Amino acid sequence: MALAGTSRTYCLNARNARSLQGILPSFLTRSFSTTNNEPHEECDVVIVGGGPAGLSLAGALGTLNFGRKDIVLVWTETVKGSSRSARENLRITLVEGGDLSKVREWSPPLGTYSNRVVSLTNTSQSFLKDMGAGSHVDTQRTAPIEEMQVWDGVSDARITFSASEIGLSRPHEGMARLTEILNLQRGLLHHLDTLPTVQLLEKTKVSSIIRDAESSGGWPLVHLDNGRILRARLLVGADGFNSPVRAYAQIPSFGWSYDTQGIVATMVHPPRGAFQGPNTTAYQRFLPTGPIAFLPLSPTASSLVWSTRPHIAAALTKSEPAVLASMINAAFRLPELSLRYLYDRLIEAHAAGTPLTAAQLQSEIQWRESSHGIDPNSAYASASVRAVADTAAGVPAADSEMVPPLVTSLQPGTVATFPLRFNHTESYIGEGAGSRTVLVGDAAHTVHPLAGQGLNMGLADVECLTRCIEDALEKGGDVGSYTALLPYAQERYFENHTLMGTVDKLHKLYTTTSEPIVWARSVGVEVLNEFDSVKAALMMTAGARDHKVDPTAAGWNMAAKGVEGLAASVNTAKLIGGGLGGMVGAGLQSLLKTALSTRPPPPASGH
Repeated sequence: MALAGTSRTYCLNARNARSLQGILPSFLTRSFSTTNNEPHEECDVVIVGGGPAGLSLAGALGTLNFGRKDIVLVWTETVKGSSRSARENLRITLVEGGDLSKVREWSPPLGTYSNRVVSLTNTSQSFLKDMGAGSHVDTQRTAPIEEMQVWDGVSDARITFSASEIGLSRPHEGMARLTEILNLQRGLLHHLDTLPTVQLLEKTKVSSIIRDAESSGGWPLVHLDNGRILRARLLVGADGFNSPVRAYAQIPSFGWSYDTQGIVATMVHPPRGAFQGPNTTAYQRFLPTGPIAFLPLSPTASSLVWSTRPHIAAALTKSEPAVLASMINAAFRLPELSLRYLYDRLIEAHAAGTPLTAAQLQSEIQWRESSHGIDPNSAYASASVRAVADTAAGVPAADSEMVPPLVTSLQPGTVATFPLRFNHTESYIGEGAGSRTVLVGDAAHTVHPLAGQGLNMGLADVECLTRCIEDALEKGGDVGSYTALLPYAQERYFENHTLMGTVDKLHKLYTTTSEPIVWARSVGVEVLNEFDSVKAALMMTAGARDHKVDPTAAGWNMAAKGVEGLAASVNTAKLIGGGLGGMVGAGLQSLLKTALSTRPPPPASGH
């Protein structure tokens, strides 16, 4: 821009920015200035929260600075017929109250795993790889999911998903990849270490956030507990469920707590035998008390995520580890009626002050297996010592692939519980007094873990927000303006709300033993399992994809035909199952419509 009557080039830096206030627009002024007589630091983006969402956003924006020299703040003036520009990268500051050095230096003993595990879709993996963080994650501590087996704990209706069904260019790499959250966070921190334009303030808490004077643009002023004040062009809340940024922006949220607790642990088990596949299958059984999931980490270790009623969770976690291990095995194998009996025995024994021993529980399980006619040589037998020995010796039962390996022990110190809730904010961007704020990850949404999509939703938020910021910079816009942030809210809110609603309905649908409802949901699952092409479309819609999916794969070509057959079966379920049966049908059809709406366009005709 030209300044009349001058022959100087004005640069946007701390030395001369004060002299330009009142001449340049306020959004171009970058300075260490004062508001209410308090010195503060100018920042383009302040991110509060050092979890995976906050770290990945800082890494993605820092990569824009480092890798894209054209993505910068620019202003130009003409002096004596020549044009000169001042170019500056985004100033990015991440604030985290915890000690991230513990994460950066995390080095667990060989063969041990953290109990906090996430399933990264191929889409999430591609995003991390593209920003440069993927190479910093220890792949030796990750495991692919090549197959998923999900079944009804009441009717045993089962659906199987396989990586070979969805046209992946590298099916051996799986539909998703499991990794510890600490492994991911450590990788993101090492990536940030390579980005000098990102300022990381750890062991620093936000004490308050206030709005700057309107005459100074009304930007958020972030007061830190060390006395520093950050003035943010854009303030990002990646600070979790109890988000101070959300409170500052006065963004309401709605939701509820589920009558369930999550139990996590690292399970130890024998390796798969020579005549079995590798430990790359994820298992999930939907019980009326909540789903239980078995997630592979290594040939001899897997992660548990078990959602159940609070009083059952208390009885399980207060028992000795061997008792919990036996109950995990039973929960994947015994009929639901016997599981209810075992829950009652555990709870009664704890109430009486005489908790069941591992031997007593094994005796109970063995009697229940016998009463149900379970073959002691079957993979569904968990109480027999011989069953464990045979598995360790590599002699598989004929049905060994139907259930996960038998858990022999739990890694010490990994059993933990946490509450489950549904929560969604009414908006992702602040307005009015809360303008120049945006929410990502758990600060915006919290979902039931049964689908394992919470972190993937947060990473999708980050990827979208990064695109919006990049687009604003390319167009010379203000990254904190409502106009720049609106596309983020429009894209992510609907996608997240749709997925959250689906997961919530699945949770409610499977926590009932009503016969008509069990019949209706079982018919839907069994029919869906017959249509490999439709399953492929659903998995691709859910993010189990990479950038090299073959659009001509049979999964796409046959999906339309599969919908007709599935819809006919669903209509039958609606007639017999009544109102909730109709909900099952509507839910499945909605998923199918979503899957088919993402079908790649046909190739050009050549005209």
